[in-house]
Amino acid sequence: MPVGRIAGIFGLQGELKCDPSSAGRTLFSAGSRLRIELGDGSSKDVDLAAVREHKNRLLIRLKGIDSANDAQPYIGATFYADRDCITLEPGEYLDRDLEGCELYDAAGKALGKVQRIEHFPGSDMLVVGGKLVPMVGAFIKSIDINAKRIVVDLPLGLLDENDAEQA
Repeated sequence: MPVGRIAGIFGLQGELKCDPSSAGRTLFSAGSRLRIELGDGSSKDVDLAAVREHKNRLLIRLKGIDSANDAQPYIGATFYADRDCITLEPGEYLDRDLEGCELYDAAGKALGKVQRIEHFPGSDMLVVGGKLVPMVGAFIKSIDINAKRIVVDLPLGLLDENDAEQA
């Protein structure tokens, strides 16, 4: 399960700028071991030597990486962790939990399936039939991951019946 992505190098000592997922953020601490997939498709386990916050990002030093040159191959890499390691708060969901869920209106009418999740600063969005449904309390009434069912109360025109049929 992806828990973070390396966005670049910070400074000359080989620190890496990491954008963690909200669910995976707690997994990043000095001494932790995570799996990383590099841009060339290879993967390996890495040990985090140091982690600190800087401007809403994590700055990470990997064990054995001591210069910007050593850190270069890690740019764009993705950190992964086993699902068992991720602790979610009530009302938090992983993208893969929501993908494939069926949306229903309050009357029980199927509106389409969640194809994927898009993340925006203001809100996460469910992509259903090519349309975006904001993950906000005003629209999302209930989520049952086990039943793969999301009940929504959407404004008219957000999802047209024709669009939902294509989902």
